[in-house]
Amino acid sequence: MSELETPQAGDDQAPDIDVVALLIRQHGAIRNLFDEVEQGQGEERRDAFRRLVRLLAVHETAEEEVVHPFVRRAVEGGEQVVKDRLAEEKSAKETLAALDDMDTDDPEFMPRLMQLRTEVQEHARAEERYEFSHIRRSTDVTNLAAMAKAVKAAEAMAPTRPHPGAESATANVALGPVAALMDRTKDAVRKAIGKH
Repeated sequence: MSELETPQAGDDQAPDIDVVALLIRQHGAIRNLFDEVEQGQGEERRDAFRRLVRLLAVHETAEEEVVHPFVRRAVEGGEQVVKDRLAEEKSAKETLAALDDMDTDDPEFMPRLMQLRTEVQEHARAEERYEFSHIRRSTDVTNLAAMAKAVKAAEAMAPTRPHPGAESATANVALGPVAALMDRTKDAVRKAIGKH
């Protein structure tokens, strides 16, 4: 499977009418890709890792552009909730960046991958508890569907590599070509949710 065939949140053909369900399905796909990397060898492991990196990038971009802005506006204490999630994301991106510079056959790769897996799983549990549950209580089915559509747009435009220190649109400006991808992602998300 090539990087272009990275599983997307909607690959299971479930209707994308609820952003929370969509993001939880992504969490499942991320767990499955971690399993593939752990169980793979050689080129199979490298391919699975490339797909994992892309899906993590897609997921975090969607959250940064769709979920976090909503939580800041609509959830009581949302600014702190988002600040905590961004700190977790930064830590995971730093670990991922270190992994991305290694060969998957390096003896240090698997211990670092386990560290990343732990960070990502803890982050996912915090998202589900402190963001996703509040999103459902804070909006209606129309907004849940609009956010799901925006997440799908973010998936289509997301960069293939997440970068530590790029947890906000402002920080993305300093990243050159990645900034252009982030701007395209933001534009696609805004178009998808009807903001121009």
